[in-house]
Amino acid sequence: MSEQLKFIVEQLNKEPFKKNFNLITFDSLEPLQLQQVLNDVLAEIDPKQDMDIREETPEQTVKRMSSFLGIMKYKPPGSFSDVSSFRQGLVTGSKPVVHPILHWLLQKVPELKKRAYLACFLVKLEVPAEFLQDDVVNDTYHQYEELVEGFKTYHKECEHLRTSGFSAAEIKRDIVAMEEEKEQLFKRVERLKKRVESVSNHQRMLEQARLLRVEKEREESLRHQKQEQKRQLFQVEQRLVRSQQQLKDMRQAAANTNPESLMKRLEEEIQINSYMVSEKLPKELEGMRRTVQYLQKVASEPAMDQADIQELEDKIKEVNTQINQLIEKKMMKNDPIDQLVPFKQQALIITRKKESKAKELQEAREVLAAAERELKRRSGQAQGSSGEEVIREDEQSVEAEKGITGYSDTQEELEKVSAIKSELDNKKGRTLDDMSGMVKRLNSVIVEKKSALAPILKELRTLRQQWGELSQEHESKKAQYESCAAGLESNRSKLEQEVKSLREEVAQKENRYHYINSMLEIIEMQMQRAAEETKLYVSSDPLEKRKAIREVYMKNIAEQELLGKKLREEQKMVKENHAANMEQVEMWRDLQQLMECKRRCFIKAQSQVSIGQVIQEGGEDRLVL
Repeated sequence: MSEQLKFIVEQLNKEPFKKNFNLITFDSLEPLQLQQVLNDVLAEIDPKQDMDIREETPEQTVKRMSSFLGIMKYKPPGSFSDVSSFRQGLVTGSKPVVHPILHWLLQKVPELKKRAYLACFLVKLEVPAEFLQDDVVNDTYHQYEELVEGFKTYHKECEHLRTSGFSAAEIKRDIVAMEEEKEQLFKRVERLKKRVESVSNHQRMLEQARLLRVEKEREESLRHQKQEQKRQLFQVEQRLVRSQQQLKDMRQAAANTNPESLMKRLEEEIQINSYMVSEKLPKELEGMRRTVQYLQKVASEPAMDQADIQELEDKIKEVNTQINQLIEKKMMKNDPIDQLVPFKQQALIITRKKESKAKELQEAREVLAAAERELKRRSGQAQGSSGEEVIREDEQSVEAEKGITGYSDTQEELEKVSAIKSELDNKKGRTLDDMSGMVKRLNSVIVEKKSALAPILKELRTLRQQWGELSQEHESKKAQYESCAAGLESNRSKLEQEVKSLREEVAQKENRYHYINSMLEIIEMQMQRAAEETKLYVSSDPLEKRKAIREVYMKNIAEQELLGKKLREEQKMVKENHAANMEQVEMWRDLQQLMECKRRCFIKAQSQVSIGQVIQEGGEDRLVL
């Protein structure tokens, strides 16, 4: 425990925590402080956990921490195997609970940071099944799952690129090429926008085009869903038909059976099993081994770049060309058909048919095994309270008398197997007859097609030669066109830039022109007002002269000067009488205080009348207490 505390304190004193603890101070932390330290460590791993636990209820804190620790795959010590005791320890800030968590987190901070980052994208949202019944919610959830899978792929590629050690120069060249391509795309988009802007209601048309694209995507998705549902329905119907046919065959086989037919069917089954063990299964095992060897060889080879892939594609094209030429030469020779070819083809077809029938037999056995399991399950449900299977009394007595208890069940199973085997034999015979007739028809058709294709192949050679010449000419013309287009594109870009600068200059000049015209109109209006003012000022008519602004302003100035003179006189008078007025104010204030004092004395005298007795002596009133 001391080593654990020592490790925790050392890590908390380092970057980025800088807690400045020692063993004594850390061990003496209060439960709330210890919880806050744990929350700080969690916040360093995931910034979403950064918060003050005093702002949360204990239940919210424990729920948040427990959920995050579960995502980080933390397992509590053996003493806290019970979840409730572990959560209780988190609530109370118990040291036996918090210290192991801190020790585990501080050991794996970089790894846990990566895990927390991935958890934001890989922890799937749980959507209730009843909500997934809605098509929109279901489609959205499927898109969400596809995005999660895409994120996994991109993250793996990113990690692979980080560890693969690509050169920085190569990456820079790719970035420059992508930037150039991006710029060209932007230019094309701008050209298209300019073309579209001349069309009326182009915004509405663009919106309708976007809606049409969305609806087409939705229609494609619905079409795929419909096809998938049709496929599933077809599979279910085929399975039902096969099950019904098997049931019918089993019932027919059970109707008329004897020991000789059962033995014959058992011998045939033994032969089939021998074929499966000696031929079919070893071939499949050998094929799987070759596949594994091939995959191991591919995995051991170094990673291929684009140049290697292109080289392999060129080789594949070359080999395909050689194969086509050889086929044409062979067909042009018109050699007589080998006498053994039909028999070889027939043997090959029979072998393939045999393999397919063996596969069908394997599937039938699996279906039979499933039916037997279902029979056992239902028999178990039909058992009585004593645990014994309920059997009819007459069947039980007959089997007991003959000493072959359980014979009926064995007989039924043998009859089922015999029915399946007989059906397979019938199908095999019909298949062989059909294949022999098909081989004859195919041979006659091949001869006819060869004779009909001979002139066409001759013409095809000349056309291929012409196609090669035209391809070379097309490549040269294409190279010329691309070089010419590149030059024109660069010249057009320069001209567009020049036109853009000239348009900006014209816009500036137009703004300047309109500004000067506005200023000119304002000056003209001012000059017109000045001329009218001059005309009114020099006019001999007193009424018109009074309308002049100068006269109005002079009148206002005279009125203000007169008002200022009156105010100055009032100010002078106030200053002269200020001392006397202040003295009078003080006298009035003293008088007010004196009157207030008399009022209080009068009120007091009124309140003391009942206490004493008033005596009149010599014309004076005296109060005797």
